[in-house]
Amino acid sequence: MSSFFTELKRRKVYRVAVGYLVAGWLLIQVAATVFPILGLPESIERLVVSLVLVGFPLALFLAWAFDVTPEGIQATPSLPPASGNAMLHRRRNMSLLIGSGVLISAVAGFFLLPRAGATKMEKSIAVLPFENFSGKPENAYFADGIQDDILTNLSKIGDLKVISRTSVMAYRGKQKSVRQIGKELGVSAILEGSVRREGDRVRVNVQLINATNDHHIWAEDYDRELTDVFAIQTDLAQNIARQLQAELSPSEKDEITRKPTENGEAYLAFVEAHNLQHAADDSAKLHRAVELYQRAIELDPNFVQAMANLSITYSWIYHTFEPTEKQRDLARQYADRALTIAPNSPEAHLARGFCYYYGERDFNAALREFDIAKEGLPNDNEVYLVIGAIQRRQDKWKESTANLEKAVNLNPNSSWPLQNLYFNYQMQRQFDAASATIDRALAIDPKSLTLWGLKIRLAIAAHGDLSVADQAVAKFESSDPQWRKNLPLEVLTEATLGKASVCMLHRRYADVLQALQEIPEQTNPAKPDARINAQIMEGFAYQQLGQAAAAYDSFLKARQLAEAAVREEPNAESRHALLALALTGLGEKEAAIAEAQKAVALRPISVDAFEGTLQEINLAQVYALTGENAKAIGKLDELLNRPSDLTVEQLKLDPVYDGLRNDPGFQNLLTKYRSRA
Repeated sequence: MSSFFTELKRRKVYRVAVGYLVAGWLLIQVAATVFPILGLPESIERLVVSLVLVGFPLALFLAWAFDVTPEGIQATPSLPPASGNAMLHRRRNMSLLIGSGVLISAVAGFFLLPRAGATKMEKSIAVLPFENFSGKPENAYFADGIQDDILTNLSKIGDLKVISRTSVMAYRGKQKSVRQIGKELGVSAILEGSVRREGDRVRVNVQLINATNDHHIWAEDYDRELTDVFAIQTDLAQNIARQLQAELSPSEKDEITRKPTENGEAYLAFVEAHNLQHAADDSAKLHRAVELYQRAIELDPNFVQAMANLSITYSWIYHTFEPTEKQRDLARQYADRALTIAPNSPEAHLARGFCYYYGERDFNAALREFDIAKEGLPNDNEVYLVIGAIQRRQDKWKESTANLEKAVNLNPNSSWPLQNLYFNYQMQRQFDAASATIDRALAIDPKSLTLWGLKIRLAIAAHGDLSVADQAVAKFESSDPQWRKNLPLEVLTEATLGKASVCMLHRRYADVLQALQEIPEQTNPAKPDARINAQIMEGFAYQQLGQAAAAYDSFLKARQLAEAAVREEPNAESRHALLALALTGLGEKEAAIAEAQKAVALRPISVDAFEGTLQEINLAQVYALTGENAKAIGKLDELLNRPSDLTVEQLKLDPVYDGLRNDPGFQNLLTKYRSRA
């Protein structure tokens, strides 16, 4: 055997093998990088790899048999063996040589051939947060704005799949490989970049990377005036589309080349406002965003995108924090103004859709606007999310779920689309799917009190399990006091009400009263529902403890707050529902039932199959608390027979239904739906 290795060295086979492997590897890398860009089929790349592999044993044979000399290529002379038959030695050496070459090629082929052609780029991309290389940390929002605008342009290209901003922001500062990020987001390409802003000069460096093999596809440096930042974004979008072989329609080309504003100061205000607008659960940040959008519009009265975003912000504030005519009218005013200036703007149609959806509850009109917006924003996850949200209100649960899953696909690292998808599963009592969905959301945002609240509700609704709630409450109480203090006021209030609700289900009424004392005094005056709800819970707890006078005082205060809230917004069904519960506590049966029925009339299931069920549940509770057992049981039967928040396990736990416990009809109801579950 030693003579074989001696011959390999003498015949320079080692040198040829190393040279061949280096040259072959370089050839394969060039093919993997260049062929996809040239649009060549995968079979060509596979052919190149196969030829390199087949050629290796042949190269070894030629190196063994021939040598390059000053006189030219000549056959390498064989040396006589030290002992034994010369022919036998030559055959053994040749067999070892060819066998080794074939074995090495086979092993290499096992790893290389499956990957050959796999580098062909799919038309999918994620734009990671841009690094801020500016001297001032406050310019970080500007770097985010550049990234955001690039995403906006790319999202208008229908032939691309573009991951949303929320999902990519999770990778800021995280030391993960491009391959890992690409796998987690389900994309084939990653765009990385940095921004340096010095006065009115902007320098942007970008590189497009193949997420399947970590190869750099394309890179560019831009050094422009601040007013030319839109030209950078347009050029980037076009180059990325070209590299990923995505086709651009004429309308898409027009959209990505259109400058949103010529005013640099207005653009800076817009960028800062857009960053704040993402804080959907922080009313203070949203109001600051409003101020900045207004500033941008003052500087450029034709800034359509700023008007559209301002309208959407007003609509969200109306829907979530302040359901007043003022917020609703301002949302409509800016959407109409944007459409007047740019009738074909997808952002303006998106804004008008939200006005119809949140402000006017005209779901059909909203869908028409969102369908128009989707044509111009085919990768905007929010469009699919809101269409899905409307479809479930129209009792179209299958279509709704499909659109919500599309939203999750475009925004996989955001808990908000997952939260909406969870509602679909939970209300249809698909508890396993709901559990998997909420767990996935919590993996993204493990500190979200809202998500933990949903997990608690699911455990109770599906299994009557209060242990999840107890663990969450204990963890919340042991958390850092400074962290709790820094929570948005609305979030802290809802968390405290949730804690009181858990105590209520345990029938620990003294603990309910203690928990309610922790609600911040300065709750949002524009959103009085939380304070009214707290007063009702307090009255109910006093009632169960036999403290009639204290209960009456609490219910009276709840009634006064609810009546004021109804006067402020007479079409807000939730306020009539709360007034009904307050009147129930005061013993005003007929008035309570009338208010609960009014809440149902303002949002009937026939119009809104999603939130309408909440008012039906409230009416059932009022019936149960006022001794109308038959009506209560009939209403509960309807709710258990359709998608809703109500479950048998909830009925068994909630003390609101204690007056029905001994009613045979109620027991039959539990038996009927327990068997279905």
